[in-house]
Amino acid sequence: MSTPSSGPGTATQPPGRGPVRSGSPRTSRTARNHAPITLTGMLVKVVLLGLVAGIAVWAAFPLIEAELWVGLAILLATTAGLFYLYLTPRHIPVKYLLPGTLFLVAFQIIPVLYTASTAFTNFGDGHRGSKDDAIVAIQSGSVTQVPGSVQYPLTVATKGDPATGTLVFLVTDPQTNTVSVGDTEGLRPLDAGSVTVAPGGKVTAADGYQILNFGEASTRSKDITDLVVPTSGGALRSSGLSRAYEGKAVRAYDAGCDCIRDSETGKTWTADGKVGSFVAADGETLAQGWQVNVGLRNFADVLTDPAISGPFFSTLIWNFAFALGSTGFTFLLGMGIALALHSPRMRGTNFYRVLLILPYAMPSFAMLLVWRDMFNTDFGLINNLFGLGVDWFGETWSARLAVLLVQLWLGYPYMFLVTTGALQAIPRELTEATSVDGASPFQSFRAVTMPLLLVAISPLLIASFAYNFNNFNAIQFVTEGGPFPADNPTAGATDLLITYTYRLAFGAQGAEYGLAAAVSIFIFAIVATVSAISFSRTRKQEEVYS
Repeated sequence: MSTPSSGPGTATQPPGRGPVRSGSPRTSRTARNHAPITLTGMLVKVVLLGLVAGIAVWAAFPLIEAELWVGLAILLATTAGLFYLYLTPRHIPVKYLLPGTLFLVAFQIIPVLYTASTAFTNFGDGHRGSKDDAIVAIQSGSVTQVPGSVQYPLTVATKGDPATGTLVFLVTDPQTNTVSVGDTEGLRPLDAGSVTVAPGGKVTAADGYQILNFGEASTRSKDITDLVVPTSGGALRSSGLSRAYEGKAVRAYDAGCDCIRDSETGKTWTADGKVGSFVAADGETLAQGWQVNVGLRNFADVLTDPAISGPFFSTLIWNFAFALGSTGFTFLLGMGIALALHSPRMRGTNFYRVLLILPYAMPSFAMLLVWRDMFNTDFGLINNLFGLGVDWFGETWSARLAVLLVQLWLGYPYMFLVTTGALQAIPRELTEATSVDGASPFQSFRAVTMPLLLVAISPLLIASFAYNFNNFNAIQFVTEGGPFPADNPTAGATDLLITYTYRLAFGAQGAEYGLAAAVSIFIFAIVATVSAISFSRTRKQEEVYS
């Protein structure tokens, strides 16, 4: 049988290969790497890049207005990079990795960096803005009515919803009959064609503003009274709901001494840049200050200030006990139930499994509120069912026991599910072999089942510990951190560090975001350290039983 000769122009082919396609190898590789783009794909790309361009333009104007040139440069560079990347056929892997990376930066890295930067400032109530903002607020807040103060017809309005919108004053100048709108930024004239003015000068309608009726204004009377509109001659304040007056500031800033002077009493408050406040010679500090960098002061306060360090360390000890107890008790109960249902002699296991995971299927926040009522001293189910008279949330240890019991009920179904899956992955031959060697069921469990079980679910136990260490809902919805000692309403007996931090940031004594951010960094460091040590030991255990 003759074979074809391989002369010039004849393509030879190694055995086992498919037919050779025409064209150079380079052309073939290009064709394979760059498949033709469909019309739908092109439309999606155009729409997404159009959104990117729109967002960039929208974000550019505030940056330009605030003269944040570095941020504008980053915005322009990022936008140009995205257009280059997705309009060229190169860098295929980067096209898929970049969206996830950007979301990671936007929703993880930036918030963490912002929290860390806040921890080195005094940011909080009274220290939110700049020094100039503080001076304006101090001067405006000291405005009082003096003889001869100009009176204006007043209409109270909002931008948006009457109940929650930003309040503004609509006032008519009694001399020129011009209408102006005033807020915390000052007075601005309005176009005469955009307002309707009744005889007497009261504004009855204004484009873009919602006029408040008497009932709506009454519900926001405190906000109306507190609103101060800076003017060139002093500030504008309300006198009732229909009149406003332009008063004079009793306290004024003196640039020569960098201080605030009170014209009535003569008292002086000098600016202290270290704390961001105006402080008098007798130590009195004006409530309105400004944001400054305080270095490590917040961290030092957490560790050394008795008013903060005492509650912090006592809360930290209970926090560890709560996280370990919640994780350990739920694991033991879940594992015990899983072992019982894993027995081949057990019947109706599917039915029992459905019943046991019911707590896991219910909304946790709703169940926490139900449990709080169940522990009520007077009408709660727990006391009535067992004939008890325990004030569960009134004593330290009973409140702590209550939250641990609630966590046990809510958490054991999860541990039951993961333990059941891990048990099913352990070959029965291993336990049967130990039985043949004469080991008891307990010895078999301790020598074979438990080590292999821990290898499988140790990462989940670590994750559960980290979650329970910051389990805000479990405390806030059940005990709200209480009971509280009579001398300290900030840190309660069942508070975790996360609820203690929340109370620092949003407590009735005033928000202290800088201090709360410092505590948050401590929490992060603690959880990260414990997790790293636990994962290290888990890897060693895996090496032993692998």
